[in-house]
Amino acid sequence: MNDNNSPNDWLFEITPKNKFFTLNLKEVWQYRDLLFLFVKRDVITVYKQTVLGPLWYLIQPLFTSVTFTIIFNNVAGIDTGTVPPFLFNLAGITVWNYFTACLTGTSDTFKANAAIFGKVYFPRIITPLSVVISNLVKFGIQFLIFIGFYIFYYFQDADLSLNSLILFFPILIVIMGILGLGLGMLISATVTKYRDFSHLISFGIQLLMYLSAVMYPMELIKDKLPSYGWLVEYNPLAYIIETARYMLLNVGEVSFLGLTYTFIVTIIVFFIGLLFFNKTEKSFIDTV
Repeated sequence: MNDNNSPNDWLFEITPKNKFFTLNLKEVWQYRDLLFLFVKRDVITVYKQTVLGPLWYLIQPLFTSVTFTIIFNNVAGIDTGTVPPFLFNLAGITVWNYFTACLTGTSDTFKANAAIFGKVYFPRIITPLSVVISNLVKFGIQFLIFIGFYIFYYFQDADLSLNSLILFFPILIVIMGILGLGLGMLISATVTKYRDFSHLISFGIQLLMYLSAVMYPMELIKDKLPSYGWLVEYNPLAYIIETARYMLLNVGEVSFLGLTYTFIVTIIVFFIGLLFFNKTEKSFIDTV
């Protein structure tokens, strides 16, 4: 093409988006084949060269549940009511694992995909979206394990019953995924400039787990440590975990005010994450 051609001769012109809050779902739909390709890549390649392969999906929650049962229930004496402590812990860990998988997977988006981003255009939001969707497969496998143990304890005459709110359980998981996506995009945008921030992620997730009522009822922390109860009460993840256990095991309580607060925080975090993600998208290649 000679130098005399005007810009009008080009069929397409790819430029950075001007709106920071842009979430072009129409364009994402146009690239849906690429989205599914990334999902397939994430599911297949994670444990492709491991000895146990997908069994790691099962080993991690089971071993964690056993550890929590020994330490927090047998040693510390945390009461789980009529629900077997192992099943109580497994329910919380299964839901919690989906959030952590979404958060850690999306928090490294720019750094992990710099080579692809620098060569070809596609909606960048597809990469973190693919992580959230692919982790649903992992969650589904771990949830089947929970169902298996639920049936086992049920036939062992454990006092178990589902709550009618179980119909809204998928919505709860979607909220958890969106919250993980929003935080992940925010962290991913931050890591491109401040690399040392990435070292704090694993530590922060461990600390956040203890503040999210994963291994204890929310009511317990209010009774035993009232001075620190606000740390849990203002954590939207704690309401998701507590509500999930209520739906699955009919134990604990549901705070509709807390769920409303969780939904509002999730939406705010998602749009803040999207803002920083879109802003970083324009110049990250110079800093990664």
